[in-house]
Formats: sequence, C-alpha cells, structure tokens
Amino acid sequence: MNETGKTVKVLDKGFVRLVDFMGGDQGVVDAARVSYGGKSKGPEADRKLIAYLMKHKHESPFEHAVFKFHVKTPIFVMRQWIRHRIASYNEISARYTEVKDEFYLPARWRAQDPKNKQGSVAADALDDAALTAKFSGQVDAALACYKDLLAAGVAREMARMVLPVNMYTEFYWTINARSLMNFVSLRADAHAQWEIQRYGEATAGFLRAAMPWSYEAFLRHSWRGENATLAAEAAALAPLEAAAK
Repeated sequence: MNETGKTVKVLDKGFVRLVDFMGGDQGVVDAARVSYGGKSKGPEADRKLIAYLMKHKHESPFEHAVFKFHVKTPIFVMRQWIRHRIASYNEISARYTEVKDEFYLPARWRAQDPKNKQGSVAADALDDAALTAKFSGQVDAALACYKDLLAAGVAREMARMVLPVNMYTEFYWTINARSLMNFVSLRADAHAQWEIQRYGEATAGFLRAAMPWSYEAFLRHSWRGENATLAAEAAALAPLEAAAK
C-alpha cells in the first residue's frame, strides 16, 4: 500500500513523512527476474522469490525500491542517522533561515548504563521535574543569546553556534529498501539510543505498509534485533512459517 503523504509523529515535536515511493515488492521481483530474462509468475511465486532472496542474502534487487522521506528530528539524533551513508540527504540550513523555537524535551530522564558506556537505563530515582526545569532554563538561555546575537547584527551562520543539539532539524532522506532494512535493523534495536529507536519503528511501519512481502521476509530471515513491536510481528509469522514446511 502506497502511503505517500502519511505523517507519523515521533517524540514530542518530530515526525517522519513519506514524500514519494517507487518500486515496491514488484520492483524487487522484476529486478531479480531480469537477470535471467524471466517474468512474473504470479503473486504466490513472486512472494516466494522475495523470501528466497532475503533468506539467501541476494539483496541487490531490494535496491530497486526507493523511499523519499521528510524527517524532523533533534540534531543529536541526526548525528547518528547520517552514519547510514547509502542514502541521500538534504537538510534545512541555519545559515539561510532563522531557527525555530523547537527543542526536544524528554518526558523521562535516564541514567548511565553501568555495563554499556554508550547506553542508558530507566532510573525512577531521578527527579524528572527538577531536571527538566534545569534543562529547559539552559535551552531558553541559549535561544535568548541566539536572538540577541542576531539583533546585534551577527550572521546567522555564527549565531547558531550557541544553540544546543536538542534543537530540531529537518531533512529529506532518499533511501533504497535494502539500506532502509539495515537502518531498521540497527536503529529499531534495543541497543540503539531510545530516541532514534522511535524513528526506527516509524520507518519500519512505512516499509511494512509499502512492501508487505519484503517486510515479512525481512522479519523471517534478517531481523535479529530486540524490539517489542517487531518481535510481536515476527512471532505472528511463526505459525505461517511452520505451516509452509
């Protein structure tokens, strides 16, 4: 199902919107069969072909399905996002436009994971209200300083240096299905930062809707992460897989 135009809200002010889409499951099938001059043999055979490709790691045909997204996310999330380099990015520029008063404020604060240097864990002992008040005060001060610098005549490209990385940014992201599945594998996983996990789940939803056969094959043969939503979807496929044997 083509969900072009659909927007999924993420975090407090972010979103993922599908701008355009090309190829789909049929595009994968056509790309795979052209290698030996074949044609579609009907829905059931095409679905089995996609499963075969995924199971045996013949993944280049999935590059012939392409998604274009409009994403709004905090800057610190995008710094992780752009590690996925097999994609195209165009980001809003704070050199050309004055930034908006839009900053990510977490609903709950997490503590450092004692076993994982780059991870965090839930911490009921933290005073969320006090920490948010302190954090918000710092953000407000940075924004006020930014506006004062602009008012004093400082260029936008310099005034932006004072702004914190929880400021929201927006970008267009064009990515093929193979690379999108890699993004979901890494960023929807429980080992990823909590905030980018939410974006991983959102993009997985678009993949599921636009390419249901490929998404099913992905869950059966490729997904190995930890995520409650994807785990439930994968578990629901188990009876179908058993019946097919």
